[in-house]
Amino acid sequence: MLKMKGFAMNEGEKNAPWLDTPDPQRFIKNAAKFNDLMMMYRCAIREVQTKLEVLDDEFSVEYKRNPISFIKTRIKKPESIYRKLLKLGYDFTAENIQEQLNDVAGVRVVCAFIDDIYTVANLIAGQDDIKVIKIKDYIKKPKPNGYRSYHMIVEIPVFFSKGKTPMRVELQIRTNGMDFWATLEHQLRYKKGIEDLPGYAEISEELLRSAQAVIETDNEMQQIKNKKYPTAIENYTGDILLVGISYDKNCKEHQCLIEKYEKES
Repeated sequence: MLKMKGFAMNEGEKNAPWLDTPDPQRFIKNAAKFNDLMMMYRCAIREVQTKLEVLDDEFSVEYKRNPISFIKTRIKKPESIYRKLLKLGYDFTAENIQEQLNDVAGVRVVCAFIDDIYTVANLIAGQDDIKVIKIKDYIKKPKPNGYRSYHMIVEIPVFFSKGKTPMRVELQIRTNGMDFWATLEHQLRYKKGIEDLPGYAEISEELLRSAQAVIETDNEMQQIKNKKYPTAIENYTGDILLVGISYDKNCKEHQCLIEKYEKES
């Protein structure tokens, strides 16, 4: 294994196009272009984060509660970007990063309840300057390892001195319980290397059981929250009512109950 500029490379990677820099000026130019692109992704993250914070502030005033517990952001590391492009069969160029990858910029939104996830997702999708590229609902259909989250790839315009540029950002929206499990599972599986340990299959089953326990807790808390809505409907005076979410234990599915409430004239 070779190391260069903080990157770990095997023998097959050392001759990759992005490392072929016979001219120092070419290397500097490419590095500057990469840094410019990462700056643009950071700006895109700020645009999305601001929208989320505005919505959360509005809810704190209008509904006396905050659907968002906290927000985390990240830019994919250069090594991860390079390896993903290599896996997809593309050269490490600024153009390929922007055109072929959707998850360079990431925003994780952690909510209190399951229905908050769908509320936040719908409100973001409903903004006229945001284009939804892709949705993966791992809440309704969890991954085999137990992972649950709501993923959105969105495109948002960012205004720079040279004009408007559409930038893509990945949103991961989940509850506190889902985030707790996913964070620890990632540390155990990838940081601690449990995949190389004897009895890995048994460990995977234990992680899956812990994920099921989180699911049950999330659903119980949601059911408790939903009990207050009959009074809320009776006393509501606005146009849109965020009713909540129902959960059917028999079919293991969530049904979003975001409804329009018509006021009597």
